[in-house]
Amino acid sequence: MNKLIFEKSTKDRQAILFPKVQVRKKNIDDLLPKSFIRQSSPSLPELSELEVVRHFVGLSNLNHCIDTGFYPLGSCTMKYNPKINDAMANIAGFRELHPLQPEDQIQGALELLYSLQQNIADIVGLPAVTLQPSAGAQGELLGLMLIKAYFKNKGDNSRVKVIVPDTAHGTNPASAALAGFEVVEIGSNVKGLVDIDSLKASLGPDVAAIMLTNPNTLGLFEEDIQYIQKLVHDSGALLYYDGANLNAIMGLVRPGDMGFDVCHLNLHKTFSTPHGGGGPGGCAVAVRQHLEPFLPVPIVKKNNDNSYSFDYDRPQSVGKIKGFYGNFGILVRALSYILAHGANGLSQVSKDAILSANYLKSKLKNNYQFPYTQSCMHEFVMSGSKQKARGVSTTNIAKRLLDFGIHAPTVYFPLLVPEAMMIEPTETESKQTLDEFIDVMLQIDKETIESPDIVLNAPTKTPVGKLDEALAARKPNLRWNPNS
Repeated sequence: MNKLIFEKSTKDRQAILFPKVQVRKKNIDDLLPKSFIRQSSPSLPELSELEVVRHFVGLSNLNHCIDTGFYPLGSCTMKYNPKINDAMANIAGFRELHPLQPEDQIQGALELLYSLQQNIADIVGLPAVTLQPSAGAQGELLGLMLIKAYFKNKGDNSRVKVIVPDTAHGTNPASAALAGFEVVEIGSNVKGLVDIDSLKASLGPDVAAIMLTNPNTLGLFEEDIQYIQKLVHDSGALLYYDGANLNAIMGLVRPGDMGFDVCHLNLHKTFSTPHGGGGPGGCAVAVRQHLEPFLPVPIVKKNNDNSYSFDYDRPQSVGKIKGFYGNFGILVRALSYILAHGANGLSQVSKDAILSANYLKSKLKNNYQFPYTQSCMHEFVMSGSKQKARGVSTTNIAKRLLDFGIHAPTVYFPLLVPEAMMIEPTETESKQTLDEFIDVMLQIDKETIESPDIVLNAPTKTPVGKLDEALAARKPNLRWNPNS
């Protein structure tokens, strides 16, 4: 049953009959260079449809996913994707759209996009929104491109630096560098928040922006955000909000009200669209009015006659950053989630996420080390330093969790916490699931004292056991070899 698909092949077995090609060979010879024409049939596996289905379903069952088990991956927000969202995206009028259809044939789709823009603008407190980016990292890049275009339009070419705290989201420095900025890192204070003295020392006429995640990657809310925004704006720079953690404050406080000028939202993190597997992804970028002229083309607008259209007449735009207009099916799912919850429901999502995280933190504080003891928001970072002193690393703990059908949390990030475990339960898990996770974490801690070999040799119950990570890094086996 576990044989690879090529090994299951049986001559002349097939799943589908293809129609005969209606192109004569001499026509092919005229159309293609001879070197491009295959002289013999390709060696493909020959199987029935049932065998193919069983093979791929079997492969899918080897993967851990949010549909099969608890997935407390900090920062990445592996929350449940309601199936009603999939049903909405699968409505024929949405599913069968072509990106080149005339605007008068896609008024419903355009109205949906416009409605999503307006809803996101209300949620984040910033007036102008684009839905074009295909992922959070691309949204970060776009946000920085907008900041660069803003200063260039003002004739201020001296602002070449972007400040990134050590508690920022992991992709921030890369995005800033890719946008052509020099990255300046500032440290945290003893509470895990932005060090104000370090910020003051870094601000100057050469700084374009500061990139902040609030709450930050430690799961802590920046208490001095109003003072921070005043310092930054008084220096002439702008504030960039990484919306990775918006699901902790959604409906409670808005980035625009905190003073941010531009923010991006990962739609999978906050609005439950699918996550992982290389896509499709989705992202919204919202900005203040002074950055609106630079948004990418097109923007969906509502006309005086209540029709909708794409607006390409944007002479100051940074251009187009994604083919057509984002990943439409993902945007349908995001609006479905927003409308299903409503304003009160979205704020409850944030409250439940905060409650879940603080519940876990309170139950684990006596067995694991917590470098920051104040209440957290939707996630927290604890350290496996106690267990490391017993000879069991955070990596070992993460692998042991797999034996219980629980995905490991984010480990060794953020870098300022040794043996870090970053845990985000989200709002979608029941108290029963959280209690089961607590029991497992306490059992693993006990094992590190009484029987550490169990943890050191984990996992033992997964399809693939413990790997030689050093060998995998130095000599990766990236392709199937029928003779191996």
